[in-house]
Amino acid sequence: MTSKYIIPFIFIAGLGLSGCDGQKTPTKSNKAQIGDIQSPVKIYTARHIITMNAAQPESEAIAIDGSGTILALGSLAELESQYPDSIHDDGFSGKTLIPGLIDPHVHMTLGAVMYGLDFIPPWDMEDPDGTVAALPNKTALLDAIKKIESRKPAKTDTDPLFLYGYHNLVQGDLTRQDLDAITTKRPLIIWHFSGHDFYLNSKAIEIYDLKPDLAKKFHGVDLDEKGELTGRIYEDALLALFPYFARHLMSPDHIAKGFNGFERLLKRSGVTTIAEMGYGIFGRKVEDSFLAAHYTQDDAYRLYLVPEHRAFRAEFKDGTVQAIQDMVADKSRLAPVLPQVKLFSDAAFYSQTMKLSAPGYIGGQSKGTDGLWVSKPEALAGIMAPYWDAGLDIHIHSNGDAAQDSTLSALQAQKVGQDGQRLIIEHAGLLTPQQLGKAQSLGNVGLSAASHYVHYMGESYAAAIGERIKYITPLASALKNNLAVTLHSDAPLAPPQPLRAASVHMTRSTRQGGTSTLTERLNAEQALRAVTLDAAWSLGLEDEIGSLEVGKRADITVLGENPLETNATDWPDITVWGVLIDGALHPANADQK
Repeated sequence: MTSKYIIPFIFIAGLGLSGCDGQKTPTKSNKAQIGDIQSPVKIYTARHIITMNAAQPESEAIAIDGSGTILALGSLAELESQYPDSIHDDGFSGKTLIPGLIDPHVHMTLGAVMYGLDFIPPWDMEDPDGTVAALPNKTALLDAIKKIESRKPAKTDTDPLFLYGYHNLVQGDLTRQDLDAITTKRPLIIWHFSGHDFYLNSKAIEIYDLKPDLAKKFHGVDLDEKGELTGRIYEDALLALFPYFARHLMSPDHIAKGFNGFERLLKRSGVTTIAEMGYGIFGRKVEDSFLAAHYTQDDAYRLYLVPEHRAFRAEFKDGTVQAIQDMVADKSRLAPVLPQVKLFSDAAFYSQTMKLSAPGYIGGQSKGTDGLWVSKPEALAGIMAPYWDAGLDIHIHSNGDAAQDSTLSALQAQKVGQDGQRLIIEHAGLLTPQQLGKAQSLGNVGLSAASHYVHYMGESYAAAIGERIKYITPLASALKNNLAVTLHSDAPLAPPQPLRAASVHMTRSTRQGGTSTLTERLNAEQALRAVTLDAAWSLGLEDEIGSLEVGKRADITVLGENPLETNATDWPDITVWGVLIDGALHPANADQK
């Protein structure tokens, strides 16, 4: 069955508002030339300066001018001789400087929505205030929901309680009756970890006037054997819920709480650059208003926007490509729009709706099905073409193995791209050796892998897909096929913590304490590159950020330890002192000097 795939965070729609070792990463252009040097020039020394530049892997010192441009790297004596009027800052003498950590796929507005909610996670999960302990089974889940409901009484019988983080493969099936046993006096809505499913109690079904006939209009309405609503509403059918949910989840107070929380997570994780991989999903004007209210150029991170095809197509129709190009050219924008576009092939990994080849799902809530298309295979090449012909890079959400076949075939059908033009497979839930080989043969294909599939679901997903779990995010194999590889959090679905993500893919550890396909482990240099230079490449920004090189921006993450001398299992515990953005210092904690 084909799904229109209206993902559940498009609340506004309901309101009618508008590398391996030695790998050479392709580039679009040479680094910008240094113009007039702006004072003051500062020279920083550190215990280690790791550049991610193969021609000069480490340096004793780095010189940065007043505009935040890297002028030189080398010994302190060399740099002081070259810039005799410079200021030497040895405040990082015991620390390690690395290129600024990059999370190339997040969702800011969705994050603001989710980070404003109480979490009921199936595994330990970071929220803005710290770690929320796992609720590893159904009993623990229901007990936690009861406690939260009693702690947050309803003001009226229509005052809903939203909770986020449930996962059926870990915490068991969740029914309408389970939720009714907790309360029938107020709407109770449980948001699946994937972000693609909601589970409602009877009061919510009543208040929102949901009927079994909804299944005739939308895919995504679960009915029981008697033809009654089970309470699970997902994918297309969420359009029926958006008008009710938006008034609560998109309120200014809720967004402010969640947005500020998101920024705290970024700051303590040492992230210097993020990309909103779905600009327009909530409505451009709404998203722009949130950014205007909560994001400034003085923040401790850099934000870029990647337009989402369906949202832009709905707004601009045949003028979509030109609209994107105009926004890219607008240098007055607070958050720049990248010359890229986001497409979708299939549905979601976590909710077991990604598109699989035969035999499909052998267990879980999608047992007996093979998932959902977002873009029909026969239509995908035509959807790609206008963007590809215009020279725009393409990011495509492509999870299941059947989806990879569709994605690669659609790319194969395109004309020869412009020099350096690239397609990035986002999430890369499953990829077979044959598909990796085809991706290599097409050229300029990269992977932006979900950082967390392996760790969270590397063992649990066996119940749903069997032995194909060995193909979950096969990054070492991708590198052997000369595909650039990066990692992203998809925050808020996982915390934006690149060092933790890199650790997982060096160990291939699972949350149960096991491992997942050890042959797919990255080494330390590959893992660090995945969250720096290759992450920049995926955004077309490798000439500006991602490594410490002359002419690039001085975006730097300051660490207490050298990750290349730290055990892979300990990377999540490496101290993050703070960051430099364009050479400006931003300590992670206010009391740091």
